[in-house]
Amino acid sequence: MDFVTILGLFAASITTVSFLPQMIKIWQNQSAKDVSFVMLICFNTGVFLWLIYGIILKQLPIILANAVTLFFNLIILWLKIKYR
Repeated sequence: MDFVTILGLFAASITTVSFLPQMIKIWQNQSAKDVSFVMLICFNTGVFLWLIYGIILKQLPIILANAVTLFFNLIILWLKIKYR
């Protein structure tokens, strides 16, 4: 694996993991009132498109980061709907 791929995977890991505290906080507090529904829809759409882009380019860092980020943010969206 080359340096650029390792750098991409490291950057992707940090930005993807950054959603865990928000997801855990919503789960524990059973409240997502401060999270914007419109932002979640827009963000998930953008992340999905980045995932497709990464798949087309066959770029592992883009694929992994956006697949996991999409998964985490779909959970946040589900929690937002569940705890309305």
